[in-house]
Amino acid sequence: MAELTIDSSLWLRPLRPAPGPADARVRLLCFPHAGGSASFFRPLAGRFDADVDVLAVQYPGRQDRRAEPALEDIGLLADRIHEAFRPPEGLPYAFFGHSLGAVVAFEVARRLERDGERTPVVLFASARRAPSRAGGEQVHLLDDDQVVAEIQALSGTSADLLLDDELVRMVLPAIRSDYRAIETYRLAPDATPLRTPIVALIGGSDPRVDVEESAAWSEHTSAGFDLQVFPGGHFYLSDRPTETAVATAVTTHLRSRL
Repeated sequence: MAELTIDSSLWLRPLRPAPGPADARVRLLCFPHAGGSASFFRPLAGRFDADVDVLAVQYPGRQDRRAEPALEDIGLLADRIHEAFRPPEGLPYAFFGHSLGAVVAFEVARRLERDGERTPVVLFASARRAPSRAGGEQVHLLDDDQVVAEIQALSGTSADLLLDDELVRMVLPAIRSDYRAIETYRLAPDATPLRTPIVALIGGSDPRVDVEESAAWSEHTSAGFDLQVFPGGHFYLSDRPTETAVATAVTTHLRSRL
């Protein structure tokens, strides 16, 4: 596998910067789902107040990083992001991970704690079962048509894109790599609960994650846990009315910890 350059500008993309450095009260770093990119969070980022500085991670293998090999191991992906990210000096920060991104955010937080660095004030784990609940899916082993059917079932990619064979061929390698990464991930046997509070978020009709699996995130923190259920499926936060409710819930949790 080709060596990747650890350049924060490649990995971390501003989505909604605060008007000025002195205006930001908190930074929110977002981690996308399997096959997703930093731009997925742009609509949600626009729902936050001006004092919330919103960034997102751009994984290799997609969009402007399409020429780079996608990473097929959650631990390696978390290592690279940990190297690229440094806690902002004098500014509280939080992580928001959706689906695969929830586990990546969790693993980055584990590395920050391990190295004695300043940790997130809260980790938002969206649309993903807890790391202790292995799912057993094998989507990464399916043929292309079956992978596309899985994506359609979750409504994670626009129908127009999935009808374009050329675009499908462009995005499928990254999607398959992401699925391989999350489906082969296992929590380290010696993992201890985070000292970071966790808030689990889920769509009430998510076909892949149920409330019990989401609630099990409580096992992975010693600093407080909350669970919030929203209308919708796996991509509940892409619904415009729900998008506002999610931003409000996240903001409420953030402000309670500033």
